[in-house]
Amino acid sequence: MYAERVLSGMRPTGALHLGHYHGVLKNWVTLQHEYPCLFFVADWHALTTEYDNPQGIEQATWDMVIDWLAAGVDPNQATLFIQSRVPEHAELHLLLSMMTPLSWLERVPTYKDQQEKITHKDLTTYGFLGYPLLQAADILIYRADRVPVGEDQVPHIEFSREIARRFNHLYGREPGFEEKAREAVKKLGGKKAKLYEELRTRFQQEGDKAAVEQAHALLEEVQHVSAGDRERLFGYLEGTGKMILAEPGALLTQASRMPGLDGQKMSKSYGNTITLREAPEAVNKKVRAMPTDPARMRRTDPGDPEKCPVWQLHQVYSDEGCKEWVQQGCRSAGIGCLECKQPVIDSILKEQVPMRERAEQYMADPALVKNIIADGCEKARELARETMRDVREAMGLEYN
Repeated sequence: MYAERVLSGMRPTGALHLGHYHGVLKNWVTLQHEYPCLFFVADWHALTTEYDNPQGIEQATWDMVIDWLAAGVDPNQATLFIQSRVPEHAELHLLLSMMTPLSWLERVPTYKDQQEKITHKDLTTYGFLGYPLLQAADILIYRADRVPVGEDQVPHIEFSREIARRFNHLYGREPGFEEKAREAVKKLGGKKAKLYEELRTRFQQEGDKAAVEQAHALLEEVQHVSAGDRERLFGYLEGTGKMILAEPGALLTQASRMPGLDGQKMSKSYGNTITLREAPEAVNKKVRAMPTDPARMRRTDPGDPEKCPVWQLHQVYSDEGCKEWVQQGCRSAGIGCLECKQPVIDSILKEQVPMRERAEQYMADPALVKNIIADGCEKARELARETMRDVREAMGLEYN
């Protein structure tokens, strides 16, 4: 069995906005204290739609990483890296493409959906069709068993599970597996080897599930066997082969729809964003200029918060007392729209203070960010190389 590991990535879009913070980064900051986490810049994924305009990817990458750090992602707690700096992703993607049925890619829900939405660009490319497989390779190469996603992305995780299952079915029974597994049993030492064999027999002959759980606990305690031998022992125990690629699980995250300045979802494409480190005067100006309930033509007109985009921001930022003040004040015309907007402005600025402070050292010393990423890339490559050794061996490509 593999250790719990979380993997998540973002396309490099440059400076991030508060929608990214509330939708993704806050969750990353929490997860980094609970699991070993890998967070990566999906720069190859950016090319699936921006293949004709790659010039801005590098700068967008550095801007985005500074925003991750500003939001509280800690390089001492999580591994931060750039996808293209770990070429093993591409190698696994290529090898998986040899065994992936075309129909599996064509049925991914976002494939046709994106082609219909992005009409200004030719997306009938090999890379765009294959991007879910590259996404699967990103996950499978780290044997990540927890991938934070929203409900709409669950099909991508299920696709990755199907790919892992198909790979293990085709290549999981490594040459000489039984002999290698028996040698691994001997390495457990006399007492533990005997107990392991008893539990294995109980499970395979009597279907005793408690025996499997005991054997798993036994193997978890053993420190001196290699990762490869450990996998063989798990496979031998349950009568399967060596599990080369682990099936990932979706770590469902709460849907967080951060409203933009116009009431729609916050998105660069709508031009309704506030960036993580936006200047205070710009935040003040943007929020003060927000549209409000059209019924409030004059200060003395009563309004309805439900029809006002500012109320949606109160839902994110204000406590119950403030929300009650807004409801009463707006409906009775007791407060004006600018008064109503001020607590939102204050809350956004308060949220941004630590982000600006954290970002200062990285803005002042770009080498610091590059060193963090270089270290992260090396750590990620170590894990990726380990998986690729097993993949090549299983596919007969080791050439020892």
